Amino acid sequence: MRLTKHTDYALRVLLYAATHSERMVSTEEISNAYGISANHLVKIINSLGKAGLLEVKRGRAGGLRLAREPADISVGAVVRLTEPDFHMVECFDRENNTCPIVGACGLIPPLDEAVRAFLEVLDRYTLADVTGPRQRAKYRRLLKLLG
Repeated sequence: MRLTKHTDYALRVLLYAATHSERMVSTEEISNAYGISANHLVKIINSLGKAGLLEVKRGRAGGLRLAREPADISVGAVVRLTEPDFHMVECFDRENNTCPIVGACGLIPPLDEAVRAFLEVLDRYTLADVTGPRQRAKYRRLLKLLG
């Protein structure tokens, strides 16, 4: 299973916001920290804002911060929000499936179960779980080294 860059970057934005929760952070700051295009981040930040995960303020004194407590943001929910689909194989897309063996294929149930298990594991974690004090300190040190 591979997540899209959109999901990867959305998770990184949330990690950054969670580890800098004492202040508003800018898109430019996140862009510089991760080496990601600010234009690309704007789209992601807007979608996270619309979903109620980020508070976004425009303008010179603007920036972003988490709109919820990290413990209230499920990693699984973020992945579901940002991934376009979970079509591991063609037959998972019923509208565009052209696989000739779909009616007899024994792989569909285990692959479907694997996707469900993947999401169930992510549902057990919140942003607070992955940005606790120890991770936060390591994360900040690493970003300083990279910057």
